Formats: sequence, C-alpha cells, structure tokens
Amino acid sequence: FLFALVCVVSPAADPLAAQESGIAVGVRAPGAMVESLDGASMDLATVIGKGKPVVLEFWATWCPLCKQLEPAMAAARARYAGQVTFVSVGVSANQSPERQRAFAAASGMTGMLVFDRDDKAVKAFSVPHTSYVVVLDGGGTVVYTGVGESQDIDAAVRKGLGGATR
Repeated sequence: FLFALVCVVSPAADPLAAQESGIAVGVRAPGAMVESLDGASMDLATVIGKGKPVVLEFWATWCPLCKQLEPAMAAARARYAGQVTFVSVGVSANQSPERQRAFAAASGMTGMLVFDRDDKAVKAFSVPHTSYVVVLDGGGTVVYTGVGESQDIDAAVRKGLGGATR
C-alpha cells in the first residue's frame, strides 16, 4: 500500500537529476537475488558490470507513473537493443509473478522481466517507490537514478553508454 500511495502522490522529478533517496550515483551497483517470472532464481549481479550498460526499472502493474513511463522505456528498449540490458524489476507489493507476466504479455513489454519476491533488490538499491529507474554503465557503476513518469530515459541511457546528455 505504501508503494501505491507514494507512487500516486510523488511530485514529478527533474528528468536527469539524481534523487535525494535511492542508491547513490557513482557507487558500484550491488547484486540481489530475484526470480524470473517463471520462478527461477537469478542474481542481478549476473548482468551487472559485464561490459554492457544496464537499465533497471522498478515497477508494478498498479503504478500509474510506471504506465506513463512505459512508452519511453519501450522506445529505449527498441533503440538500444543489443547495446543495453533492460531489466524490469517487479516489486512484490500487491503483486505476483503471474499478475506481472499477464500484464507484460498484454502490454507487449520486452526485455528481462524479474520479480523481487523478498524485496532484496528494493533494499539493495534503496528504492523509494515504483517508477524508479537506475542506469549503470558497463562497469556496473550507477550513473543515473530517477523517479516518475517524466524522466528522459533516452538521455539517461546515453549516460550509461558514456555519451553526452542534453
């Protein structure tokens, strides 16, 4: 419930500013045990720091900001396919892997979809609430964090690739 409340009442953030809460920009990203939507265990460390930038989005089917952010995320997944690993981390609040799998299929979400059943990733990344995006460079260093529907995802991904932002 707290995630839903914060998600709905949170003000829009500067699209490229680091957040006051959440994992700090400049630190090495941690691993965290999550599971695939079919229940297989996976450590996020298996995709972090492997030479390719990673975009983590913490989301839920009930989050209105996540739904508004999805077109920008979908565009980035299409534009940077093969260059960047996109991981959609489903939070556990009022969620299940089955619910998220059905939502993802119905909405055409692509990329790696995982479920954070025990909130290990939420805790490891100090996630303030849903619609939280973390971009890591190829070495696994946090180069961007943001929250809300109006994030400039393209510019954030370019930070992960080492490119200039607007």
